[in-house]
Amino acid sequence: MEVRPATPDDAAAVSRVLAEIVVAKGAGVDGAGVEGVGVEGDADFVRARYIDHPARVACTVAVIEGEVVGLQSLKRAWDGNPYDVPSGWGIIGTHIFPSAARQGVGRDMFAVSRDAAAAAGLVSIDARIGAGNAGGRAYYAAMGLWTRREPDDAVCKRYDLAPPQACPPRNASCRVHPLATRAWTIALPGRAR
Repeated sequence: MEVRPATPDDAAAVSRVLAEIVVAKGAGVDGAGVEGVGVEGDADFVRARYIDHPARVACTVAVIEGEVVGLQSLKRAWDGNPYDVPSGWGIIGTHIFPSAARQGVGRDMFAVSRDAAAAAGLVSIDARIGAGNAGGRAYYAAMGLWTRREPDDAVCKRYDLAPPQACPPRNASCRVHPLATRAWTIALPGRAR
């Protein structure tokens, strides 16, 4: 399997992946938990929505035997985004051919997205999954995302990137607990704050 950045030339193949997901679920767009698939899922839509999106941090495809079998899109959240994700977080979406499920496709694409999110300075990654999409919920849980809220017909899962470990300059009393989300300054005996 090859995992690589998506290019505009991948748009038609990604469109086929999205359409196959809808067919496999036997439902329309909402029932499949894949937003924007179906009539809108043509190559131009895929390029605009994923590959060439202005908020793109990473857009990755997985290829097996020369065939695109998956796409993962990571965007930087912007003010007023349709998913109600805080600005500065990442918005992730994963789409995999049903026949390629459980072969490590999602795991390998997530590793790329996680590294790209860290490099871009994102605080957290948010995934919005259809409430009826048990496979999607299980996938994101396996990647380490936890449920942060459940609006309407969705489950929003969150992945927190490692907090920065650097202490402020000239502050020898700064300590960061491995599970902390921020650094705290602790006054140690005999040291000034």
